[in-house]
Amino acid sequence: MPTQPGPEFEVNRAEEFSQTKETDQESKLIDDNRDMDDVSEKTTPSKTPKSPQKTSKRPKTVPFKVTLMDTSEYEGGIEKHCKGQSLLDLVCEHLNLLEKDYFGLTFSDVDSQKNWLDPSKEIKKQMRTAPWHFAFSVKFYPPDPSQLTEDITRYYLCLQLRDDMLSGRLPCSFVTHALLGSYAVQAELGDYDANDHGPDYVTDFRFAPNQTRELEERVMELHRNYRGMTPAEAEINFLENAKKLSMYGVDLHHAKDSEGIDIMLGVCANGLLIYRDRLRINRFAWPKILKISYKRSNFYIKIRPGEYEQFESTIGFKLPNHRAAKRLWKVCIEHHTFFRLVSPEPPPKGFLVMGSKFRYSGRTQAQTRQASSLIDRPAPHFERSTSKRYLLSRSLDGGQFQGGTLGREAVMVSPLTVTADNFTSATTTQVTKTVKGGYSETRIEKRIIITGDDDVDQHQALAMAIQEAKQQHPDMLVTKAVVDCSKLPTVYTTIKPTDATISVSSATQYASACLFSQNRL
Repeated sequence: MPTQPGPEFEVNRAEEFSQTKETDQESKLIDDNRDMDDVSEKTTPSKTPKSPQKTSKRPKTVPFKVTLMDTSEYEGGIEKHCKGQSLLDLVCEHLNLLEKDYFGLTFSDVDSQKNWLDPSKEIKKQMRTAPWHFAFSVKFYPPDPSQLTEDITRYYLCLQLRDDMLSGRLPCSFVTHALLGSYAVQAELGDYDANDHGPDYVTDFRFAPNQTRELEERVMELHRNYRGMTPAEAEINFLENAKKLSMYGVDLHHAKDSEGIDIMLGVCANGLLIYRDRLRINRFAWPKILKISYKRSNFYIKIRPGEYEQFESTIGFKLPNHRAAKRLWKVCIEHHTFFRLVSPEPPPKGFLVMGSKFRYSGRTQAQTRQASSLIDRPAPHFERSTSKRYLLSRSLDGGQFQGGTLGREAVMVSPLTVTADNFTSATTTQVTKTVKGGYSETRIEKRIIITGDDDVDQHQALAMAIQEAKQQHPDMLVTKAVVDCSKLPTVYTTIKPTDATISVSSATQYASACLFSQNRL
């Protein structure tokens, strides 16, 4: 539930953001960084007096181009001194989108890094180069998409998630790729019809970075079972499964820890996540964070003391440069304000204010939900057109990524559907204990039950179980296969040493696969 700013998290209080004596020097550096970012737009205009005989000139317009989620482009012209919110409103009006607070516009800077267009600042003060080219994207991923009011909002959220899956930003298992792909096909093509759909009717669609024939066959198999499901229902099912993924809505940033080891910092609705070697090694919920700041290229978080701790602690990270540090700092402020507060705090006023004046200026999630509840227009009609981004002709979009493993977290996804016909159920259990150093270590076990007749080839069933487990969890390697028949001696086979272990037991009527992972949370 959103809360007013209080002692549990004071990142949005002015005194917590570099306005105390403790952070005066840090504040000056933050302002210096902001001044460097805006140096191109702070030239003094000429003050030549205008002739009274001359008529006032028409406002200058600047052409812009916005790439939409279906890869179509929206072009136009906007007044030179307009703020970012004016352009965002123009794009949302073009898309007939009312629940627009979840979305934003991005642009690439001189370092080819993605930046969010600040709605409260003039566009020309943020764009250093011409032309003005933006991309329309989801900025805040709703934790519960079912609370969105309009189908058109859910449709654009689905498009964003499909792009995240294809680019590798949202890693999925084989099973999840197939399930989400089948819902996407149902939303775009409707019910399966043998007369309209050939044997390979999903071949042109792109669901995964490294798409296989086996995945396409599984998508078609699932799609044929959705007869009668409306496109809106298919998108709801898509979102209900996508929101459970560990990397859903996580904005990743490259960084180094205090030892100089490469890590990824992820910002999401719940807090700040730390990844190393594609595994989540720590997380800090928003209520646990007291203060966020940056100094030059260093990013700092002050942590509330734990139950058995007496003092606060500060953790620092090294970003590639000061712009990257400020970019991460702003993303943290925006996510905390949007998801945790009832209303945003106004920016500080006055000439004696120290530190950056940046504050999130849009509506919070609480305000957005309240405004959405007042929407009384008829459901807007829109066409769910197949995006070129997800077609085979644009397959290079997926090929640019190495298997889509960026920032992947080795945590089990909820078992949804098992590909093999003999797999009848899948269960996941977790055992948590406290180890040396105060870390909470979680052992995750996934067990897949395989059923079959007496004449089932147990070796084949065993191989399928191992293959399925590896497909679902590519970050984990099989190290041990344990065959335990009720009337046969136990056989152990080591495949490859690693921290992850899969043990498979097989009998006449069933075989089970168990996957273990050591993961510090």
